Parts: sequence; structure tokens; C-alpha cells
Amino acid sequence: MTPPHPGAGTGTAAPASSPDHRVGWPWIAALSGANFGLWVALFGPIQLLLALQAQAIAPDNKLAVLGIVTAVGAACSLVANPLFGALSDRTTSRFGRRLPWLAFGMVGGTLGLFLLATADSVAMMTLGWGLTQTTLNAMFAAIVATIPDQVPVSQRGSTGAWLGLAQTAGVVGGVAVAEATSPDIALGYIACAAVMVAAALPFLAMRRDVRLHETPPPIAWQSFLSNFWIDPRQNPDVAWAWLTRLLFNLVYSLGTLYLLYYLGDVLRRENPAGDVLTLTALNVGVLMLVMIPAGSWSDRIQRRRGFAIVAGILLAGGALIFALWPSWPNAMLGAAILGAGFGIYTAVDVAIVTAVLPDASGHGRDLGILNIANSLPQVFAPALASFVVSFGGYAMLYALAAVFALLASGAVRRIKSVR
Repeated sequence: MTPPHPGAGTGTAAPASSPDHRVGWPWIAALSGANFGLWVALFGPIQLLLALQAQAIAPDNKLAVLGIVTAVGAACSLVANPLFGALSDRTTSRFGRRLPWLAFGMVGGTLGLFLLATADSVAMMTLGWGLTQTTLNAMFAAIVATIPDQVPVSQRGSTGAWLGLAQTAGVVGGVAVAEATSPDIALGYIACAAVMVAAALPFLAMRRDVRLHETPPPIAWQSFLSNFWIDPRQNPDVAWAWLTRLLFNLVYSLGTLYLLYYLGDVLRRENPAGDVLTLTALNVGVLMLVMIPAGSWSDRIQRRRGFAIVAGILLAGGALIFALWPSWPNAMLGAAILGAGFGIYTAVDVAIVTAVLPDASGHGRDLGILNIANSLPQVFAPALASFVVSFGGYAMLYALAAVFALLASGAVRRIKSVR
């Protein structure tokens, strides 16, 4: 294994603004494994379990219930991600800055999923999902901040691609776990929690993290909270990177949140839950073909924007297939194209956002702010999707997703510090 850079493990050096030593594959595999478990725990519920539970609790109002629960959970993540990222920047634990919060998120997420497993009302669903999103976003903030802490710029495309692959595999893995345990919704939540814990423990066991030189001064809350604002006039590239990530994730949220209902209500499939698994597996299969080559290629040529532009065009094409030609064969084709687009974007996403970070001492906080763009679509996408579907049906919903995908391709062109 490649030796850790100064400050890793049990050292006490302050984190470097740009690490010099390449990370080894065991470390990348362990971090990717933790990311895989995180997304199993998030997307088993998001893609299937929450929809099935909403349908079981309130069959006549399933769309509204699902929208309320997912919106509240996403609102929790909006606050949790930057907050825990900033707290991890200041953490002086002997285990490092990020690992304690990764462990905290793992334990809290497990408790939240167990609460969901016992939920028999909308209120309990909302409480359980809020706890799950809050704590798992602490884990997410720690995982993402580890990359600029320990991965050199020249290796971030490939490392980000592996993390993106793990994320997408976690999505299909979560759906597979939920489908395998169906119709037992409670067992599905418990199984997702078990997978998350098993996947995160190897990275925790490595105990490789960055530690601070000294204890930071006590928090001055007014200054602490004001630091969560990054002025877009002074940091336009951060603003454009944030908008790019927001639009790509909005496309993904609009395209996947109501997929179960699209298959059942529009295509009239006999087993829409099983078909969600099929489409997700197809999506991930294409992702596996494109993501790692795209990330490695972007590292070799040190260019990122062109990949993201192509990704947006592909996402638009995939969404239009769902909108204009609703059939099962076309749904599979659309899922494959969406997989290609989102795979290419995910391969370069980490490299793009870490390249525009304004403050080397606040990676966790700044990435937490950028990670809001991952969560914010989950807040307003349900309300937007519910309105659009009631007004113009699923065709209009997917057409709107295509428009947002093209806007994402345009936004990434404005990031001047990224080639």
C-alpha cells in the first residue's frame, strides 16, 4: 500500500492543501465500500421502501405522503451535511477529523432505519426518515471531505469514479435488498442497515485519517454560521459548480423518485417493484462500463468540463425517451442512456467540486455547502413532480427533466478554473 501522506494515521500534522502522496487501492476500496453501504441505506428506502410504505399506510394519498416524507428528510440533509462537515473540520479526536463522524452517521443511520421498520403512521415515517437523513449525511460529509484531505489532484478523477461507482452500486444494491425482502417492508429496512454497517467497518478499521496540529479556538457561533455563506461574486466558480451539481441531481431525482408509479400507472406493468430493480440494474451496468474509463481518461488529459457537457446531453436524451415513447423496451433504453450520462458526470463530479474549493482549512464545511446541491432537489422535486404530474402527466415530468439536463451542460461551461 502506498504510504499515507503526512498527517494520516496517528500523525499530528495539519491537513495539506494538496496532498503529495498517491493513495493505494486498498484505501480506495475501503472508502468506496463505506460509500456503497451509505447509498444502500439511503436508496433502498428512497427507490422502493418508502414508496411501498406510503402505499401501505395511505393508499389513496401515496403521492402526497411520499412527497412529505422525502421532502422532510431532504430538508434535514440540507442542514446536516454542511453542519457536520464544518464540525469535522474542527474535530481533534485521536482517531482523526472525519472518522468519528463517519462512525456517528453509521450508528445514527442504523437507529433511523430501525425506527422506520416499526413505523405505522405518516408521523413515524417522517420522524424515522428525518433521523436517517440527518445522521447519514454526517457520514456522507465525512466520506466526501476525506478526498481533498488525502487524495492528490492528479488522482481525484479515478478516485471519484470509484466512489461514484460505489454510490451507484449502492443504489441498485439498496433496491435489490428491498426487493429481496419484499413484501416485508420492516425486514427491508433492517437488511439495508446491516449492509451499511458491514460495508463501513473495514474503512473504520483502517483508522487512517488526518489530525489537526492543535485544538481550534472555541466556536464563535455568529462567525461560525456566517462562514456557511460563500459569496458567489467572489467565488463564481463555486457558484457555477454548485448549480451544475444541483441541476444534475434534480434530473436524477425527477427521473427516479416516481419510477415505481410510472411503471405501474403509465406502463401498467404487473410487477413494477421488480421492474424498478431491472431498470436500476441496467442503469448500473452501463455506469460500470463508462464511469471508470471516463474518470481515468479525465485524469490523463486533466479535463473535466467536456465530460460533464456530454453527460448532460445524454441525460436529456434518456429523459425524452421516457417522455415521448412510453413502453417497456423504451424504458430499458432510456434507463441505459441515463446510466451512461449520469455515470460520466459522476466520474468527474468530485474532481470538479474539489478543484473550486476556496479554503483548504474548511474542506468539510465547503463540501457540505456544495453537497446541499445533492439534497436540495429532494426537497422541492417531490412538490414539483406532484404538480407537474397532476397537470401534464409523466410525459411532462420527464420532458422537464430533459430541459434541466441541458441547462446543466450549459452551467458547467461557466466554471473557468476547471478545464
